[in-house]
Amino acid sequence: MIDIAVIGAGRIGQIHASNLHQHPAARLRCIVDVSAAAAAALAARCDTVTGSLQSVLDDKTIQAIVIATSTDTHAELVIAAAKAGKAIFCEKPLDLDVATAKNSLRVVAAEKVLLCVGFNRRHDPSFNRLKDEVLAGSVGEVEVVSITSRDPAPPPVEYIARSGGLFRDMMIHDFDMGRWLLSEEPVEIFAAGSNLVDQSIAAAGDIDTAIAVMKTASGRLCQITNSRRCSYGYDQRIEIFGSGGMVRAANQRDTLVEVANQDGFAREPALPFFLERYADAYRIQLDRFLRAVNGERIALPGGDDGLRALQIADAAQRSSETGVPVAL
Repeated sequence: MIDIAVIGAGRIGQIHASNLHQHPAARLRCIVDVSAAAAAALAARCDTVTGSLQSVLDDKTIQAIVIATSTDTHAELVIAAAKAGKAIFCEKPLDLDVATAKNSLRVVAAEKVLLCVGFNRRHDPSFNRLKDEVLAGSVGEVEVVSITSRDPAPPPVEYIARSGGLFRDMMIHDFDMGRWLLSEEPVEIFAAGSNLVDQSIAAAGDIDTAIAVMKTASGRLCQITNSRRCSYGYDQRIEIFGSGGMVRAANQRDTLVEVANQDGFAREPALPFFLERYADAYRIQLDRFLRAVNGERIALPGGDDGLRALQIADAAQRSSETGVPVAL
């Protein structure tokens, strides 16, 4: 059994705490949050107690922590946890500033602790199957990776204002997926963004619609499209085209039932949002993290992956602002 604490009782913290509460190899020891009421409510749901950050760091029996707080606290919490000798699962991104993220990784390296960054889509069963098919040579040499990621509706403007922008907050998942599926580091990116959904997002200094194209040294391409609004649900699709064929993962639905009548063919809509679409991925990533804490050799997205995705996001922002490709 691994004794573990969750820092952050918001939406993502609730997902992780619930999954840990149900995991046979985890003992959820404590919930920490700046809101005592939020921490108490989540602790009650998960049959555990609340505590302070310092009490968690000082408790030698707590082996690992999950950081599910606001982005601006991630780096300082990673540093504190590393100095306390804890294994760390940290939600993305590591920080909104590359230099700050690098500094936290230096401490992690010096303390020699495990750090896993929460790029949950790497753990999605469908996307893992895509990766397996590529590695097996099913599509020949990869030429183009196409990633579509559209949210059903934009988040509150208050969130937008502190998110770091679409490239660092939303598309950062797709930058990581692109790197992972290309199996080759991108060396250049071109990005463009617009405000086509909500002008209040523009007033907050961000965009709501964007595309990006990453290119590797050998010429492989990854094209990404994001939107903060999608009338037909949570649109999550990936296609990999290669010299010998194509493999793709379509949107997921509650069932595969399709009805046909005089009005044509009808099927259920895509799952409504990330909580439903990536429910399996959230469970699997924590299971893999716990196995790694127990000493198994598990491939996990680590600090370097978190840093690289942030660097790509920064380059995409510059490209969008200048209208020219940016070298990575």
